[in-house]
Amino acid sequence: MQHYDLSNWTVVIVDDEPDSLEVLCEVLEMNGATVKAAESGEEAIRLLSEARPTVILTDISMPHMDGYQLLFRLRKLDGLATVPVIALTAHAMRGDKELILESGFNGYITKPLRLDTLIPKIFENVPSLKPASQ
Repeated sequence: MQHYDLSNWTVVIVDDEPDSLEVLCEVLEMNGATVKAAESGEEAIRLLSEARPTVILTDISMPHMDGYQLLFRLRKLDGLATVPVIALTAHAMRGDKELILESGFNGYITKPLRLDTLIPKIFENVPSLKPASQ
């Protein structure tokens, strides 16, 4: 697996599935990113009152506050209106990607995640994050 220098990144990951959350954290931390993890949309909102991330990765299907509701709330918070938010989802039916992007997400990555392609997929979804040397 290729190594990326993400030492200048802060990533907030929101996923109610502990195994997914753990794997995402490990992959990004192995590449130098500072990672903040939240198991719910509510927890993410609290975290984001202190953190100004480079990118936010969020599951779509979560109880209480789904990814769409979280995105809506994030876009109203000071300093977060332009932070890229990428949806992580098992919703891969025809039209799901278009719905997610039309809702205001900056990108879409399907689950199950492939660890070797996670970071390239983030770069693909938000090209401005890709370092010139990559």
